[in-house]
Amino acid sequence: EVQLVESGGGLVQPGGSLRLSCAASGFTFSYYAMAWVRQAPGKGLEWVSQIKSGGESTSYADSVKGRFTISRDNAKKMQYLQMNSLKPEDTAVYYCARDRGWCDGYDYWGQGTQVTVSS
Repeated sequence: EVQLVESGGGLVQPGGSLRLSCAASGFTFSYYAMAWVRQAPGKGLEWVSQIKSGGESTSYADSVKGRFTISRDNAKKMQYLQMNSLKPEDTAVYYCARDRGWCDGYDYWGQGTQVTVSS
């Protein structure tokens, strides 16, 4: 059974930092590109970042570029999102997602972890 479990969210002041983690199980993690997607209250899903299966290439939404860093450890089957210089508009539920591979989109998602940026 494919499982993705996010952790590391919480309440942080503007300008602060958080590191999100995603623990993967039930599949060969190193075969798949992975992503972080977020959903702010009352809004739709927003793609945040993606990383290739080997970690050799990463990409980011313009809204987080230069502040967030995606990474992975295939030996540990873990994915991470380091978030620095957080802004109130970063407040959202953050989801770890697995790339389908053969077409656009994601086929498995974690339950999400809440990030709240507020003074």
